[in-house]
Amino acid sequence: MAAARSVTRVSRGILLSVVLAVVLVASVLASSMVGQLPITPAEIVGSLLRAAGIPNGWAPADPIVESTIWIVRFPRIVMGLAVGAALAVAGAVMQAIFGNPLAEPGVVGVSSGAALGAAAAIVFGVTAIGSWSIAVLAFLGGLAATLVVYFVSRANGRTEVVTLLLTGIAINAFAGAGLAFLLFAGDTASREQITFWQLGSLNGSLWREVAIVVPVMLVGLVAAVVLGRRYDLLALGERNARHLGVNVESLRIVSIVLVALLTGVAVAFCGIIAFVGLVVPHVIRMAIGPSHRPLIVASAVGGGALISIADLVARTVVPGADLPIGMLTSLIGGPFFFYLLYRQRKRSGGWA
Repeated sequence: MAAARSVTRVSRGILLSVVLAVVLVASVLASSMVGQLPITPAEIVGSLLRAAGIPNGWAPADPIVESTIWIVRFPRIVMGLAVGAALAVAGAVMQAIFGNPLAEPGVVGVSSGAALGAAAAIVFGVTAIGSWSIAVLAFLGGLAATLVVYFVSRANGRTEVVTLLLTGIAINAFAGAGLAFLLFAGDTASREQITFWQLGSLNGSLWREVAIVVPVMLVGLVAAVVLGRRYDLLALGERNARHLGVNVESLRIVSIVLVALLTGVAVAFCGIIAFVGLVVPHVIRMAIGPSHRPLIVASAVGGGALISIADLVARTVVPGADLPIGMLTSLIGGPFFFYLLYRQRKRSGGWA
């Protein structure tokens, strides 16, 4: 029976990998082609081959098409993949260390804390470490929010749902007040940037920003995969994990820094994009089970695919307009969050 269950889970994992790969490639290709300037698949492939040093007849002859591909669409696509992966991995790690399916950077206020840090860097003109200044302030804001959530919501070795949600409400309210103050104190340019952060968007992504987000996302992903076995042991309970050699508190502190790092770098350049870290790990977990290493890797791919599709919809659903991507992810994540709340309440018989 156990062997049959294992084979079924492996089959689901392979099927999910194939589906995610197809969805990811299709969404990237569609995002490259669709827009105010339509571009054919042959021109996309030809441009890529020419960039790799392979002469071909498919590459676009029009410099406007070439510029649109490499200056406008590719940075936006790569940024979306990296941000989606970072937020999904951050959600999976948060759910592992809190032992609670409702933990997600946007819901518990980590994204808001990171946005507050980024907004402070903008308004006060913090440039001490160059282009990394906003990302570092966003990281520190996200780290502070995560630490508050952790120390307030944990009690007697478990995370209470009500306390977790109330803590998230309090942090989101505080961060909202801080953002409102910075909007009041900042100049016109700062206000526009802060408004952009609150809505979430990939519009205007640049290669130099991608060069910051992608390495941080990869480091966070590798670290989360390395810690995956310990998350599996932690799921057995703190006492059992300690008996099996896991330093639970060190694992949680390292994981909190990891969540803040992934969330901070995503929020610093694209604003608040909520619910990705909630929806994606749950869907993946239902398909392949709770083992954290495959869950984290598949969540990274799924998060990238989700943001890529959401950004494509944001760019095309209203002709000539670019909708905030955070609004679209909330439209998906909000009902899913209600479903999780309902299921949690039904299982526990209340809100404990």
